[in-house]
Amino acid sequence: MPSGLLIRLRPTTPWRIGPVSGDRDRVDRIYHSDSLYSAVTGAMLRLGKLDEWLNATARAEHPAVRFSSCFPLYGDTLLVTPPRSAWPPPPSTKVRWKGAKFVPIEVVEALVAGRAIQEDGWAIDTVSQCLLPSGNQPTQGQASGPFRISVRSSAAVDRAGNGVAPHSTACLEFTPGSGLWMAAAFRDDAARDEWTGPVTGALRLLADSGFGGERSRGWGRSEMPEIEEGDLSEMLSLSGETAGEGGVQSGWWMLSLYHPAASEEVDWTRGNYEVTMRSGRVESEAGWGQPKRETRMVAEGSVLIAASEPQGSAPDVAPENFAHPVYRAGFALALPIPWRAS
Repeated sequence: MPSGLLIRLRPTTPWRIGPVSGDRDRVDRIYHSDSLYSAVTGAMLRLGKLDEWLNATARAEHPAVRFSSCFPLYGDTLLVTPPRSAWPPPPSTKVRWKGAKFVPIEVVEALVAGRAIQEDGWAIDTVSQCLLPSGNQPTQGQASGPFRISVRSSAAVDRAGNGVAPHSTACLEFTPGSGLWMAAAFRDDAARDEWTGPVTGALRLLADSGFGGERSRGWGRSEMPEIEEGDLSEMLSLSGETAGEGGVQSGWWMLSLYHPAASEEVDWTRGNYEVTMRSGRVESEAGWGQPKRETRMVAEGSVLIAASEPQGSAPDVAPENFAHPVYRAGFALALPIPWRAS
């Protein structure tokens, strides 16, 4: 895997990540890669680099930068959607493994290497759906995981002060020291040299102005991003048995949403994958709030069998007769793991 960035965000306010259903009283636990790309693209507009950014990513055959989705961060522990081909482990009398949507990367390392997980060492935080060390017992009134879900009430008042429309909105409230992490992969060294600075600047701008929904209320903000630069194969390494060596076939474990390009050869009769529908609304002066066209995408945690590393594409999902294209990023950020058919 090429060089890239490992980014940690530690929120200072609630975050609103809209669910697929769009319900205001529900919230998603993953800030998906297509939403992250849209947020960064909006920041690039404010930084005066929109055309260069789109030419390097959405309009390019091979994008210069690909983002993972944003997953929970618990202290210094990176949690992630585990590979569907390896999760859940065999049933346990002590831990209901399938109740965990996110697991530490070291657990994934053990799974893909074929090692058993010690059931005595782990417990599931039911609110965040994270697998955490079993010694992580909260004191009275404290949350045990990286975040909790809260519903906050507010009211919209018309300009004359006569009409009041109360409503409630669900959000994520992060525990001290917790947050979200993501990765950015560069196409090559030239892309790294050109885009490390602008991507870092965009993320710093977003940390101050907000990610996700309800930004006008001050939601979605964080401390300045903690950015580690290096080889992603080392920063997100999986030791043990190596995929693609010694007769072991590679599967591609998706850390992002994925929309395949027409030229990519994926064996859809094999692998272990999940498909999700993505929608959303346009944020543009040309038509603020108009619904985007829906797109079927491969979900995080899927394991695909492909002739080469998946790259993905960014289809135009603008409403009919819209003034300009609206791109939904389906670029793949994937790690090779040994493929074992279940």
